[in-house]
Amino acid sequence: MLVKKTIALNKLRDLNKRIRVVRGGTSAGKTICILLILIDYAIKNEGKEISVVSESIPHLRRGCVKDFTSLLKSLNRYKENQFNRSTLKYTFTNGSYIEFFSSDQPDKLRGARRTDLYINECNNVPFDAYNQLAVRTSGTIWLDYNPSNLFWVDKEIIGQNDSDYITLTYKDNDVLDESIIKEIEKAKEKGKTSTYWANWWRVYGLGEVGSLEGVCIPDWKEIDNIPVEARLLGYGLDFGYSVDPTTIIALYKWNNAYIYDEVLYKKGMLNRDISRFLSQNNINENVIADSAEPKSIEELHRMGFNVKPAKKGPDSIRAGIDIMRRRRIYVHEDSRETQKEFRNYKWMTDKNGRVLNKPVDDFNHSVDAVRYVCLLKLSKKTGQYILR
Repeated sequence: MLVKKTIALNKLRDLNKRIRVVRGGTSAGKTICILLILIDYAIKNEGKEISVVSESIPHLRRGCVKDFTSLLKSLNRYKENQFNRSTLKYTFTNGSYIEFFSSDQPDKLRGARRTDLYINECNNVPFDAYNQLAVRTSGTIWLDYNPSNLFWVDKEIIGQNDSDYITLTYKDNDVLDESIIKEIEKAKEKGKTSTYWANWWRVYGLGEVGSLEGVCIPDWKEIDNIPVEARLLGYGLDFGYSVDPTTIIALYKWNNAYIYDEVLYKKGMLNRDISRFLSQNNINENVIADSAEPKSIEELHRMGFNVKPAKKGPDSIRAGIDIMRRRRIYVHEDSRETQKEFRNYKWMTDKNGRVLNKPVDDFNHSVDAVRYVCLLKLSKKTGQYILR
C-alpha cells in the first residue's frame, strides 16, 4: 500500500473535538485516514492506549487489522515481534499501543480504560456498547460509518458540544483509481430509473443518509415550498412529552398528490404549551389528534380549539399507511424530523428476515400525526379527499 496524503486526510486532521464523527460514502478513505492519524499519534506520544473496535473479530481482521499492518509496512514501521497476533495488540517502541477487539466481547467493553478509541462502522455496534467504551475513554473518540440509515449517532452524538461531524465522499480521496470512480458514478445514472440505485447513490456516492430496506413509505420527494394552489386539509396532532415529541403535521392536497409540512416537533410540551402554539400560529380548525389521549383533547377543547379524535379501529396503523401510499407524497424541505422518520419507519421482520405486516414502533411520531388526518379525511379505498 502506497501512503499518500489526500483531501480526506487533511479534513480529518482539522477536527479537534473529543468525539469525531466521520460519515461517508464508499472509497472515501475513512478507515485508512483515521488509522494513519492514530499511528502518527501513537508514534509521537508515549504511553497512549488506543482501542480500535468493530462488530466482530472477522470483520476487524478483514478490514482494520489488514489496513493497519499494510500502513505500517508502507511506512517502514512494522515489526513482527511487536504485534501479538493472538490478542491483536501492536505495541510501539515508546510503549504506546493499538489494540483491536470486537463489541461482542463483554469483558473488553467493561474492562480496562484507554486514552483513545476508534469504532469502525459504528452503525453496526449497539449504543450500549459505545457507551460502555466511551465512559472508559479519556481522550479522543473516532466514529465512522456509511449512512445507510439513521441510528444512535444521529440521536445521541451529532450536534453535541463536544462532537465534530464531517461527511466525506470518494471525491475527497483524490488518489482513487479512475476505474473505481467510474464504477461508483454509474449508480448516479441508474438512480434516475431505479429506487434501489437512487438510494445506493445517495448513501455510497454522496455520503448522505439513505433509506432502510423495508421502509413503510419508500417513495416521497422533497418540495421547497407549499404551492399557492395547494389546499390545506387538516393538521395531525400526536401528543408527547419527555421521551417522545409532540408533533403537528399539516396535510395539503396538491393536484393528485399530498404535501406534508412539519409545523411542530418538540419535546416537553404541556397542553397549555400546545394551546399557546396553536393560538400563535392561527390553528383553530381541522386538528385531528390521537384518540388515545381523550383528556388532552378535552382540555384543548375547553381552551377553545376544535380538536377531533382520530378514527381508530382494527388494523388502523396499516390502513393509515396504505392510505398515505395511494397518492404521490411530498415533504417540505424544512421538515427535517419528518424526513428522518420517513427514511427509517420500517416493517417488522421475523427471525428469518421475512417482512411482517406490522411496522416497528419507532420513528413514527410524524407518521402517526399524518395517519390521524388520513384516517379521518381520506378514502380508505382511493386515498382521495372526502368532503366533510
